[in-house]
Amino acid sequence: MATASVKFLCLLGLIVVVGVASIGKADGAGECGKSSPDNEAFKLAPCASAAQDENAPVSGSCCAQIKKIGQKPSCLCAVMLSNTAKSSGVKPEIAMTIPKRCNIADRPVGMKCGAYTLP
Repeated sequence: MATASVKFLCLLGLIVVVGVASIGKADGAGECGKSSPDNEAFKLAPCASAAQDENAPVSGSCCAQIKKIGQKPSCLCAVMLSNTAKSSGVKPEIAMTIPKRCNIADRPVGMKCGAYTLP
């Protein structure tokens, strides 16, 4: 159990460092408006374990963030494929299943996201 806590803290620390480093780099024309996908990825810290293990439970706070970011499907896609997500150990093929696992009814089913398709 302690190992999982240490891994989570390291993951959270990495997300914070990358998020802070990329503040101010957005020009307002990206998929996520004035925020970069890397900055938005920081908001998905509650989804860390669910984005690495398809059998991990998805927390309510994760689903709330996915629903909020998913209002712009292109932003959600960019976040899931962002450098921050990749460096945090997110597995895109598993991350793409989170909206469905959260039972988000208005998710963009069938949307292509890089090499992946949202179920």
